[in-house]
Amino acid sequence: MEKLIEQFSFGLFIWQSLIFVLLLILLKKFAWKPILNAVNEREEGIKNALAAAEEARKEMQNLQADNERILKEARAQRETILKEARELKNTIIAEAKEQAKEQADMLVVQAQQSILAEKQAAVAEIKKQVSELSIQIAKKVVANELSIKGNQEQLIENLLKESNIN
Repeated sequence: MEKLIEQFSFGLFIWQSLIFVLLLILLKKFAWKPILNAVNEREEGIKNALAAAEEARKEMQNLQADNERILKEARAQRETILKEARELKNTIIAEAKEQAKEQADMLVVQAQQSILAEKQAAVAEIKKQVSELSIQIAKKVVANELSIKGNQEQLIENLLKESNIN
C-alpha cells in the first residue's frame, strides 16, 4: 500500500479519469442505446408471441366447441334416420303380414318374397343415408383437422408411409 502511495502520479490519475469518463460517454452513446433497444424489441416480441398464443388457444377452444356441436347434430340426425328406418321397416312388415293373411296359400310364397325385397331396399336405403351422413361428418372433421398445419403435415407423412408400404 505504501508503495502505491509513493508511486501515485496526479497527472496519470487525471488522464485515467478522463479516459474513463470518455469511455462511459462512448458506451452510453454507442452501446447502451442499441442494447436497450434490442432488449425492448425482444420484450415486445415476447408480448406479441404470448398474445398470439392466447388467441390461438381461444380459437382452438372455439373449434373444439364447434366440433362437439357438429358431432351432436350428426348423432341426432343419425338417430332420426335410424328411427325413421325402423318405422318404415315396421310399416312394411305390417303391410306384408296383412297381405299374407288375406291371400291364399298360393300367394304366401309371393308375399314372403315381396317382404324380403322391400326389407333389403329399406336396409340399402338406410345404409346409403348413413354412409352419406358419415361422409359429410368425415369431410367436416377432416377439414377442421387439416386447418392446423401440424395435422396436415402428419396426415401427409402417414399417407406417404402407407403408399410406400403398399
